[in-house]
Amino acid sequence: MTALLPSELLDIGASCGALLKERGETVSTGEGSCGGLMTAALLAVPGASAYFIGGSVIYTKGALDGLLTGEVERPKKLRGASEPWALHLARSSRAHMGSVWGLGEGGATGPQGNPYGDPSGHAWVAVSGPTEGAENLLTGSDDRVANMVAFAVGGLELFHRHLSA
Repeated sequence: MTALLPSELLDIGASCGALLKERGETVSTGEGSCGGLMTAALLAVPGASAYFIGGSVIYTKGALDGLLTGEVERPKKLRGASEPWALHLARSSRAHMGSVWGLGEGGATGPQGNPYGDPSGHAWVAVSGPTEGAENLLTGSDDRVANMVAFAVGGLELFHRHLSA
């Protein structure tokens, strides 16, 4: 059977999974425009139940209100596809699911930009845990699926750097 996920995404998911197992730590996700691809890459690893707690795709304010509200104070004037948004998703998923690490992502996949004026191919990814950080990704592309994969890979690469530090 041919893999449904690109090898680059599977490889970084497997590498993060191996580090999590080695460290005895757990992770949860709060994704947006990459639509759960970080979660899929982490779960594609045999034995993922040793480190993966759960995940959510937070695509609208309604999803945020329903799934990741309360445990972590929401910044005032929070808008999607921003550094505070990605950090809030990472912190909230970690707090709500009781994991050591939380991953967050929000962006504009395309083919058009988002309502905030961000262009297609723009995203923020974030990690919250023993260390914390966020990164802006700009692909320069309006290819929706390619951007979803790029955002997921970028988020897991950021996570891998934090796990390896």
